[in-house]
Amino acid sequence: MIKKFLDLGQQPLANSYLKKKNLYKKEKKYRLQVGLDIEKKLVSIIRTIPSGKMFNDNYPYRSSISKTMNQSFGYFAKKIKKKFKPKFIIEIGSNDGAFLKYFNKKNIVGVEPCNNLAKLTTRSGYKTYSEFWNKKLAKLIKEKFSFSDLIYSANTISHIKDMDTTLNSINLVLSDNGVVILEDPSLLECLKMNAYDQFYCEHIYVFSLISISKIIKKFNLEVFHVEKTKTHGGSNRYYIKKIKNKKYKINKSVKKILKEEVNFGLNKFSTYLQFANRVKKSKKSLLKILINCKNKKLKVIGYGATAKSVTVLNFCKIKKDLISYFLDTTPDKQNKYIPGVHIPIIKYKEPINKNIDVAYLGAWNFKKEIFIKEKNFLKNKGKFLTHVPYPKFI
Repeated sequence: MIKKFLDLGQQPLANSYLKKKNLYKKEKKYRLQVGLDIEKKLVSIIRTIPSGKMFNDNYPYRSSISKTMNQSFGYFAKKIKKKFKPKFIIEIGSNDGAFLKYFNKKNIVGVEPCNNLAKLTTRSGYKTYSEFWNKKLAKLIKEKFSFSDLIYSANTISHIKDMDTTLNSINLVLSDNGVVILEDPSLLECLKMNAYDQFYCEHIYVFSLISISKIIKKFNLEVFHVEKTKTHGGSNRYYIKKIKNKKYKINKSVKKILKEEVNFGLNKFSTYLQFANRVKKSKKSLLKILINCKNKKLKVIGYGATAKSVTVLNFCKIKKDLISYFLDTTPDKQNKYIPGVHIPIIKYKEPINKNIDVAYLGAWNFKKEIFIKEKNFLKNKGKFLTHVPYPKFI
């Protein structure tokens, strides 16, 4: 049974950035509601969108564009090599190869349903299947390459509605002593930070250790280690093995993080209702700040036209009278418009100039990287505006 606790209103597809010629066409929107599966303690959006509509040949997100993500993948790849010494790796959701590139082309294959991204890694010499992860593909990879001793997926499993098929397919190709590493935004951090922008069409689930443990048990899998990471505003990296695999013992991190989640109340529905109330207050506060900036005739722009920001802008009904435009480094977003609210997206060329008073952080999860880049803007008394953990100037 799924109980609804949050309604973020009518939302467009988060990555459906608009060309100017399409601005006056009717956009498809859906009701973005979030609920809790009372039995599994799993948080998910209630109405899901077919995968093919979200992940296609025009998918705009590129992992490699972010310096933060590149460094994170590079550091982790080195760690994997040292700790597990994998002979054959499968990456589910390989995007543009930000992780693949750190491995020998003979020892890794990518799975990436967005053909525009899969082409990039294929051209670089990496075997990449431009398909959705399923049992048929898992069988094909096993027959061609044998069992995998390491399967890695970052910010992808939360996008797949059918968890049973996903985990069955992983089990099929995973060696008996193999390891699955899943990395996704942390529900605990999401609630702590009031980061309601973690919810959009692609993020079907936001996982906790509590929910992951319940889901994978059905497939004779268990979490043996958990790491917290800073990526995407706070994520968990789950190390998973087959229950019969005695090579790896259960690390104390599992008990520690489970205790943190229970103490915060992730197993109680009342916790989510409290979160929903904070989200409503956040909306009012953010609008108040932006309207005040407008009344003072301050120049306000957006920084990072992220999928996350689409949720915030549409929920709060923020349009170009409050935020003039967004700057973004992603080529597939530039010279387009944010879906739903139609704020223009301009190519980021150089640090923000003196004519800007306030920059709203759409990419708040890359704050550290942005602040280094924009040190002169801050020195000249420019202000960044964020909505996490509550709307404020930084």
